Amino acid sequence: MSITFRRLAKRDAKLFAHVAPDVFDAPIDPKRLENYLASPLHRMVVAMDQGVIVGQCAAVIHHHPDKPSELYVDEVGTASSHLRRGIATGMINEMFAWGKELGCTEAWLGTELDNHAANALYRRFKPDEDEAIQYYLFSL
Repeated sequence: MSITFRRLAKRDAKLFAHVAPDVFDAPIDPKRLENYLASPLHRMVVAMDQGVIVGQCAAVIHHHPDKPSELYVDEVGTASSHLRRGIATGMINEMFAWGKELGCTEAWLGTELDNHAANALYRRFKPDEDEAIQYYLFSL
């Protein structure tokens, strides 16, 4: 296994022709992918194994009028065939480095309390932990 990590740009949509199962929650929609990659605030790092995307880490840069810019990691996914190989850790490290290069001074993410695998992964980064309540508003 020779995993490489790649910071995506608009020109990289063609890579999504080969995505391993379980990397994303749903099939890739070409128009949504185009919009995502074209956004100057969206960032994605993928893990590649012999030309196949086997992991993804998606983030958003938040600029604020009253505090420094921050990186919000909103998705991390790894193919079930590639779990427990350090891929998620590598993608997150790459994303954090990219965020720092873009001027972000903080990074944050969240997961469900009962998502034990994600919590174990994120705790490796020695974060400040805080319980939170999420509200999903579907009727916007």
